[in-house]
Amino acid sequence: MEKSLKQRLRELADEDYRKFSASLLPTIDNVLGVRLPELRKLAKTIAKGEWRRYLEQAESDYFEEVMLQGMVIGYAQADIEEILQAVANFVPKIDNWSVCDSFCAGLKMTRTNKRRVWEFLQPYLTSEREYEVRFAVVMLLIYYVEDDCLEDILQRLDIIRHEGYYAKMAVAWAISICFVRAPERTMRYLGDNRLDTFTYNKALQKITESHRVDAETKKAIRRMKRKQTDCIE
Repeated sequence: MEKSLKQRLRELADEDYRKFSASLLPTIDNVLGVRLPELRKLAKTIAKGEWRRYLEQAESDYFEEVMLQGMVIGYAQADIEEILQAVANFVPKIDNWSVCDSFCAGLKMTRTNKRRVWEFLQPYLTSEREYEVRFAVVMLLIYYVEDDCLEDILQRLDIIRHEGYYAKMAVAWAISICFVRAPERTMRYLGDNRLDTFTYNKALQKITESHRVDAETKKAIRRMKRKQTDCIE
């Protein structure tokens, strides 16, 4: 390449978009302002070439450089074990919700390797690192919320005890997705769970924000809110 990847990213940066993106990412301060469609174009090009070498040498100074690595892994063609090794190498680099959620959405190979990826995700659910927990939970809510996995998902969400805001919000989001797809079973769970009050109430809030939940159900959900003084042992 005539230009370094970092130079190309700087040239693609948009100052107005940088300000907008930075306002949504309060935990980081290294945003260039490159729009996601431009990053995807680059990622697809890299994934068609020597993507392994790219991942070995990739720099992570900017938000977009980390995002790009995650996209390349999603587009790369290889056997599941090699991809999962790349995922394992990448996950510790996640330090914000945007990279986390975009990375998870790009791991579409999960759909054809559900059992193996499920096994791979389990240790992350009990990690001490906030974004490792969020990574696992977002993977579950994107790829596994269906009839034969629902009880297992709710059971695993119920044992997460990480105090990080973005881990808790991911759990709340996942529960709301479960409710939308299986309201009766998720309602039973909401009536008997070990969630902390913050996560429980956020799950209720996200359910009421869904356009797929009817008005009467939303009223019932709002009545279930816990007071912040409640504690669940």
